[in-house]
Amino acid sequence: MTSQTTPVASGTRCPPWSRPGDAILLLTRGATLRPCVPVALVVGCVLSAINEGARIAIGHAEWTTWVQVGLNFVVPFLPAAPPWRWPA
Repeated sequence: MTSQTTPVASGTRCPPWSRPGDAILLLTRGATLRPCVPVALVVGCVLSAINEGARIAIGHAEWTTWVQVGLNFVVPFLPAAPPWRWPA
């Protein structure tokens, strides 16, 4: 298998990977994490404001609400390496 890199909007290149384990290593070493964190912060705040904002504003937020808020910050990481796009 030849090593290929994928261009991204910033002009840098994403490191190649061929197995899901490689993708996890890239995430844990920061290759994926650093560019995703700013996006996760913005998207998480927007989703939380849209989905749970009213409940939080009126004071009816329970622990499940805060779990949902936390999951909103995970959403940007999901399309980074969807399983249906993993190389064979």
